[in-house]
Amino acid sequence: MDGITFFDQSGPSSTSFISISDSETRNLGRQLGKVLPKNSVVCLFGDLGAGKTTLIKGIVSAVTELPEEHVNSPTFTYLNIYPGSIPVYHFDLYRLDNPEDFLHMGFEDFFSSEGICCIEWSERIQELLPKGALRVTLSHQSEDTRKIEIFLPEEK
Repeated sequence: MDGITFFDQSGPSSTSFISISDSETRNLGRQLGKVLPKNSVVCLFGDLGAGKTTLIKGIVSAVTELPEEHVNSPTFTYLNIYPGSIPVYHFDLYRLDNPEDFLHMGFEDFFSSEGICCIEWSERIQELLPKGALRVTLSHQSEDTRKIEIFLPEEK
């Protein structure tokens, strides 16, 4: 998976990958992290255990140079901030009751805070997601195999 080209201007608006291990999913995240500009919002969709946090471990590692083992899902705190020259804001919205709670906590400010936002359970705030967000869907294909689809952002 090294040297992956995610999108070509003349190509389709989405691309997909099959991952057969956590290591491959983290590697895909690292490759994606290398091409994300500041103020990127990466919205992850998928069932429990689909690999959302695993993909984010790779993104955080590539962007901040933190070891992957320092990255964990903020299920009970909603947000982990990983410092670096470009910080990564890792949201886990599994326990979020409604989009208004996201707004009341001021989290939408992170969308334009010169970092990269990675949002697990993005469907919880679907109507708040910026038009320029990258959408990533992870789905189980078998016990160890995941399909990862990456969709180009809508026009801003």
